[in-house]
Amino acid sequence: MSDLPPAVATWRDHLERISERASPCRYMPPARWAAVREAAIDFCDRFGADALALGWTAPQLFGVHAQHGTLRVDYCGAVISGSDKALGVEANRIMFERTSSYRNRQGQEWGPPIWEFAAKVARSA
Repeated sequence: MSDLPPAVATWRDHLERISERASPCRYMPPARWAAVREAAIDFCDRFGADALALGWTAPQLFGVHAQHGTLRVDYCGAVISGSDKALGVEANRIMFERTSSYRNRQGQEWGPPIWEFAAKVARSA
């Protein structure tokens, strides 16, 4: 989408380049990945500019554990940890229909964005 800030357009492009039919994470079934991917792209389109302006980073939104992907949810970014589409974004919270995900959770570690994980997995295959 041409009206997205460059960083958000880059996030969106990276997400689109990961096939919806091939989960980058070994323990995430392809159908679940397709829903997560769709929700993440939707987030970029609807809330990406706001999230960027509020200081959210790619790892905080789209991160996964560097070795274990989504299996270690304590490293997952706010948008990757579920498959529901976001309803809004605030300085420290992303709201979903049934839950919220916070960026300031105590002890939170942020892994690399899922597209970096996917590229690493593809290189080692």
